[in-house]
Amino acid sequence: MQVVNYSEFRNNLADNLNMVNDNGEIVIVSRSKGKNVVVMSLEEYNSINETLHLISSEHNQTRLDESIAEMRAGKSSKHKLIEE
Repeated sequence: MQVVNYSEFRNNLADNLNMVNDNGEIVIVSRSKGKNVVVMSLEEYNSINETLHLISSEHNQTRLDESIAEMRAGKSSKHKLIEE
């Protein structure tokens, strides 16, 4: 995670955005006269939203926890993908 002030971020905008997209870096832009902001890739943002959606219901969270426990206990198996 990188923390830069607004002027540094603005002056090096392309480099900062490339760092976010190319390296998966999250950049916090600190602002002296406003609230700080977080810059992240769309891929990272979508991943976070998907995770939040998956754990948003108690039933889904329970099912995911059970599946993870089964996998850790060695009760899982690998299968090839079905190709159409």
